[in-house]
Amino acid sequence: MLASELISNSIPPLKTSDSVQKSLERMTEFKLSHLPIVNETQFLGLLAEDELIEVRDGTVAIGSLSLSLLNPFVYEDAHVYDIIRVLNQLNLSVVPVLDYKKNYLGLISINNLLAYASDIFAVKEPGGIIVLEISNRNNSLAHMAQIVEADNAQVLSSYVQSFPDSTKLEVTLKINKTELSGIINAFERYNYQVKAVFNSTKADDGTEDRFNSFMNYLNV
Repeated sequence: MLASELISNSIPPLKTSDSVQKSLERMTEFKLSHLPIVNETQFLGLLAEDELIEVRDGTVAIGSLSLSLLNPFVYEDAHVYDIIRVLNQLNLSVVPVLDYKKNYLGLISINNLLAYASDIFAVKEPGGIIVLEISNRNNSLAHMAQIVEADNAQVLSSYVQSFPDSTKLEVTLKINKTELSGIINAFERYNYQVKAVFNSTKADDGTEDRFNSFMNYLNV
């Protein structure tokens, strides 16, 4: 997924003529703590809510203020991983998207990104979850998928988490069935360590928990 496909068309940028109060109200409306300032198609910078709150006169135009504008952005062909990296490193709620002529195309909000992540990790799909702890030398996702498919099931989504100063990896598999005993037994026969299982009536809650853990891991 590229940046151009994740742009939110429902969130307009700020203009230099917008007042402090209007800018804050728009951030509140869209539940964001940043918004870009754009002059026609020219991206001027990213304005933070924290700085606006310090302005006493809400009627003042933001263009007349000496603001410490941020200048992060991604190009329209940036991969979703790069977008997550920018949001994470700078603790942003939005990231502007520009073309290679530096024209402003739109923005990607953290809410859009979470909705996309929810889809690619099959959060809303019914099923069970198996969390495996493996060695970083034994991380064949193809072999794990074969074990799942041998039980007439499919892997809906997966992700791998590494840990500092460790040779262990944690692999989370979302599977399209909740009866996982046969798959668990198969993993154990192949010497995989099954760290956690989420299934049965708590399958959906477990899915959301693992998804939330992933988002916490990314610190977004």
